[in-house]
Amino acid sequence: MNRRTFLKSIGAGTIGVAGIGCNSVLPATLPIVQKPNVLFILSDDHSLQTLGAYKSRMQEFIKKHNITPNIDRLAAEGMLFENSFVGNSICGPSRASILTGKHSHINGFRSNHDQFNADQWTVAKELQKAGYQTAAIGKWHLGSLPTGFDDYKVLPGQGMYYNPDFIEKGSSGLVRKQGYCTDIIGDMTIDWLDRKRDKTRPFFLCSWHKAPHRTWMPAPRHFSLLDEVDVPEPENLFDDYRGRTSSASEQEMTIRDHLNIATDLKVTPPVMTTSVKAIPEAVPKTNSMDPATLEEFRRMSPEQKKAWDAYYVPRNERFQAQNLKGSELLRWKYQAYLKDFIRCVKAMDEAVGRVLDYLKTNNLDKNTIVVYSSDQGFYNGEHGWYDKRWMYEESLRNPLIIKWPGVTRPGSKCSEMVQNIDYAPTFLEAAGINIPEPIQGKSLAPLLRGERPEEWRSGILYTYYEEGIHHVARHRGIRNERYKLIEFYGKGEWEFYDLEKDPLEMKSEYGNPEYEKPIRTMKQKLKELMDYYNLDSDA
Repeated sequence: MNRRTFLKSIGAGTIGVAGIGCNSVLPATLPIVQKPNVLFILSDDHSLQTLGAYKSRMQEFIKKHNITPNIDRLAAEGMLFENSFVGNSICGPSRASILTGKHSHINGFRSNHDQFNADQWTVAKELQKAGYQTAAIGKWHLGSLPTGFDDYKVLPGQGMYYNPDFIEKGSSGLVRKQGYCTDIIGDMTIDWLDRKRDKTRPFFLCSWHKAPHRTWMPAPRHFSLLDEVDVPEPENLFDDYRGRTSSASEQEMTIRDHLNIATDLKVTPPVMTTSVKAIPEAVPKTNSMDPATLEEFRRMSPEQKKAWDAYYVPRNERFQAQNLKGSELLRWKYQAYLKDFIRCVKAMDEAVGRVLDYLKTNNLDKNTIVVYSSDQGFYNGEHGWYDKRWMYEESLRNPLIIKWPGVTRPGSKCSEMVQNIDYAPTFLEAAGINIPEPIQGKSLAPLLRGERPEEWRSGILYTYYEEGIHHVARHRGIRNERYKLIEFYGKGEWEFYDLEKDPLEMKSEYGNPEYEKPIRTMKQKLKELMDYYNLDSDA
């Protein structure tokens, strides 16, 4: 089956009709006097629910409390993709797909336990070869050093929120920076633009944030943000997982049972007066302290410790005095978790705003494509969960906003199905570079111009491999505009959802005679997608 025939086949019949397209109305061909710069801002685990620009159960709350005004500003100036998805909802694999334009089974990075093969083709190498000045700043998390970048300053592993270390190109050891990680990444981004940019060349700059990754440690200035209000609860916070396969109930990522009271929810003794060594002995025995959190405490400055204790000590005293049980305890955990998550988002949005302001002040905004995205979505209490990994909507979908001056219509929205493997070919086409055949993604440039390509996809492939942590079963599946089919291929279990009737995915319709035809069709389309992307059924 050739490419044209295949793409038409997945757009036909039960698999659904492609979206209404992208409502940018600018002409398809505009004079480009020089190659555009690309600023690619990537966050870690940023959910659509905590972005004011996206419709969600929390949109009005996020807007009311001014959490993401700068990212929302970018959406107002560019194009927001309403149906953006990842192919493997976990940090390292998602980044590998972004850099290579290929699914995990092709680029070789399937789980966070893998190491990225730095010798393979990446979009950074291709842009560098074409004359772009390339730089990577912030979280990398690929197990190997960046290649294809003229300069880099990246966090080792997950990195730290407070006074983090960086791996810098040309330095023999780690370089520690004082301050809050999100602020530092914003500062480094501006510093690179201001002092290290070669003004005779276009640039490709990756500004990749750690936030709002677990364990959600806020900037001290935001400790008390949202303290006087309650964050809205999802209607399935108390999900009991009936109506689905055993996989949903066997996971270990519930707020109720699996969030760590000390590490995640920060119920610890004062960090100013308690030695780091003694902290693990002072917390409940059922909640062992994560070594990374102890390292955060160890490297805090006296000022940071003082601010931490000023907020968390009285909060924890009030919590312990209440002796909460059952549903009230779950509700307290939800509020504590999600407020810290949103506080981390707030600092990240501020960093984004400072970078956008720099571009405008220095007249770089007129020829710089600005991309904002996250490596995946995240559960903010939906299904009673935190974390990601699943093919359910909250972690499958990720934010994607692109401003291409002179090309995208300000405030436009695109409803076509796009995936993170599409970023690399988009950057290449924008730079006027031919897209190599092995790339599996599709350039978004036509969509950004307001076109609706005849051969656009109407179904996306998803595969998750990392079975160990959180006990999320390996699974793969296909999603189109209306339906979703998931195969837990190590267990022989299937789930099927009608997203039009069941957007919260509370009841699988697999085995329901009413859906026999669409299930059969979706199974066939899944097989075709796997063949198209060269995914072995045993993978």
